[in-house]
Amino acid sequence: MDRRPIENEIKTAYLEYAMSVIVSRAIPDVRDGLKPVQRRILYAMNELGFTHDKPYKKSARIVGETMGKYHPHGDAAIYDTLARMAQDFSLRYPLIDGQGNFGSIDGDAPAAMRYTEARLARIAEDMMEDIDKETVPFMLNFDGSLMEPQYLPAKVPNLLINGTSGIAVGMATNMVPHNLREVCDAIIHRVRHHDCSVDDLIEIIKAPDFPGGGIVFRTRELIEAYRTGKGSVKCQGEVDLSEDRKIIITSLPYGVNKAQFIEDVAEYVRSEVITGITDIRDESDRRGMRIVIKIRDEGMRDLILNQLYEHTDLEKSIGIINLVLVDNEPKTLNLLQLVDAYISHRMDVIRKRALFDLRKETEREHILEGLYRALEDIDRVIAGIRSSRDAQDAREFLKKELSLDDGQAQAILDMRLQRLTSLEREKVASDLEEARRRIVELRRISEDEEARRQILVSEMEEIRERYGDERRSMVLEREAGTRSLEDLIPREDDVIVLSENGLLKRVPLQEYRSQRRGGKGSTTSVRKEDTVKSMVVCSSHDTILYFTNTGRVLRGVAYEIEKKNKRSVGTSAGVLLHLAEGETVTQIMRAPDTNGGFLVLVTRRGLIKKTEMKGIAEMRSSGIRIITLTEDDEVVAVEHTEADRNIMVVSSSGKAVMFNTSEVRPTGRTSMGVRAIRLDEKERVIAAFFVEEGQSVLTVTENAIGKRTSIEEFRVSHRGTSGVNAAKQNERTGRLIKVIPVWDDSEVLIVTRNDKSIRIRVSDIRELSRAASGVKLMSLEEGDAVTEVSLIDRNEEERSEE
Repeated sequence: MDRRPIENEIKTAYLEYAMSVIVSRAIPDVRDGLKPVQRRILYAMNELGFTHDKPYKKSARIVGETMGKYHPHGDAAIYDTLARMAQDFSLRYPLIDGQGNFGSIDGDAPAAMRYTEARLARIAEDMMEDIDKETVPFMLNFDGSLMEPQYLPAKVPNLLINGTSGIAVGMATNMVPHNLREVCDAIIHRVRHHDCSVDDLIEIIKAPDFPGGGIVFRTRELIEAYRTGKGSVKCQGEVDLSEDRKIIITSLPYGVNKAQFIEDVAEYVRSEVITGITDIRDESDRRGMRIVIKIRDEGMRDLILNQLYEHTDLEKSIGIINLVLVDNEPKTLNLLQLVDAYISHRMDVIRKRALFDLRKETEREHILEGLYRALEDIDRVIAGIRSSRDAQDAREFLKKELSLDDGQAQAILDMRLQRLTSLEREKVASDLEEARRRIVELRRISEDEEARRQILVSEMEEIRERYGDERRSMVLEREAGTRSLEDLIPREDDVIVLSENGLLKRVPLQEYRSQRRGGKGSTTSVRKEDTVKSMVVCSSHDTILYFTNTGRVLRGVAYEIEKKNKRSVGTSAGVLLHLAEGETVTQIMRAPDTNGGFLVLVTRRGLIKKTEMKGIAEMRSSGIRIITLTEDDEVVAVEHTEADRNIMVVSSSGKAVMFNTSEVRPTGRTSMGVRAIRLDEKERVIAAFFVEEGQSVLTVTENAIGKRTSIEEFRVSHRGTSGVNAAKQNERTGRLIKVIPVWDDSEVLIVTRNDKSIRIRVSDIRELSRAASGVKLMSLEEGDAVTEVSLIDRNEEERSEE
């Protein structure tokens, strides 16, 4: 019997246990970012052939295979791990494609393994690419009957894109997920710039990117985490404040249980820690999360929101500890070290793969040389084989006569008769040449580090192209405590409507559904005896410029206009913009994205003015004078341009003149402008716009008669002329109301005096000559007439998403 002090035995046993937990259970390997149980599940599925292009298989079968061959632990633990790798709310890029109930963000447990099915996600297959080419070391499984990989080749940087968490003995890891495009870009940058710093990578990988989206603050703590491997990241759920007396939560911070969050809010309301909430409902569905919190008073919304941030997990900090196994030793690495470890691993895999392929290609070349030698003297080979007593005798004949070895001789004996043709001889010669070229290339890769770096860059570009997606988590470059209203308002497509009586409202573009030409349209309200004067389609975060009857321009943000449905009446522009008595808004436009170039203004009396944009972009909130107007004149059109372009000006009689803005000299803000079009006493300008090659000109009359006319039918002339006919006006058509330039893939929104609106695809409108009157665009009720037409730009939705 071996007698030892119990304290020494406990120390030794506990240390062994601790190392076992660290190395074999809780901490991921820096190379593939996987814990042993995850790696074994994926490897078992790969060995079973459960790839992304094959049918789903029962989870119980996968668990049994993993437990019986590689992981001798409880089936529940294995299944929980499998389920988590299939959850798109847990992993940014799930490694397993699951079918069935694999749990939910509400904390619901997955269905029993006998009900669910799974297969490898395609991205997981790339994790194991080249595993059969001796690229990674293998070890005996728990009973010594099989071999399993110590780590995977990991063509995908799984550790950085999916993160991980685990609690070992005396230490823990908690790594956050990132966007695959940003990670691949960072790896490529590091490969190409050996001297880059961790701060250079932080500019590429700006912040974590969580599966459920949300808001991530790029704080000092996050930067510190990237620099040292330890820190934290502040996260917030996304909030929609567009509906009156409602706070709508569309995402929660990573790891927050939705059902528990709702219970917490309800408890805080009951205990009066949070006041002003009247109801909370979970309206989430397959389209996404939607937690609706009703509030008593609109004026309390900011207070309630701050209370939610303060007391609930609507805002939370996530600790970051980049603890990983480096050669089976736990180490905390910063962002640069994590990237370097992955690059080193992939460089080693690429080298080993090249050596494996080189060996195989050399063996193939050797066999092809023997075949080629035999085909060159095929008659003697056939005669010798025919005269041989048996296969061994034939093999010896070939070795002696053609100076071949056993492998080459056997390959000749195994050759089918169809390979004796002259074409086959040419193919063998071609294959031999290709094999020799491949050998040279593979030898270069195995010996030249720069060649391997180029291959690594190509692989990262391939992975980025195949799996890269848009960032889900919004990044805010400030501390979480400094919140602005803009950060809480969603970006969405809106229609800004200005009525003749100076009322403004913001309506979601989606309320105007697209219809076929000739439809009746749906109701959109202004006040009785009021009509729509101007409309702009924009993003809720776009800057809007307001032009008044006194020649002033003011600026504001679209979301400052109260959001309403299209049947609601707007609010006073005078109150919103603090206009002087008697001052009204006559025209609105979406501000350009740049501060350079010129604004071109055209007035109702036919004047045109070109002035620099710079002063307008820098103007104070009270606005500035931009043009001097006579008492009976007002701005009817405003356009922005970086360079001189062709502009078309159209009068109420249907005359159109097109000229280049180089004929208009830039002037200061107080000037009146010069003549754009010659008008009769009763004529007025109704439209002015820039035109581009490939566009059509859309004309719409008050009786909803419209047409498209190719821009090529309008010749370029000079300003100050009367122009040519753009549209025929008669009793059937009524007055010309709107003329706008359109693309075939655009849509237009038409609004009438009786509050009807219709959204039409331009491609549904016939293209006719200048002399034609047009076709019916929508059905009008008796006494109704078109008052406004607005273009829904083909890039508007893309711009809003950005």
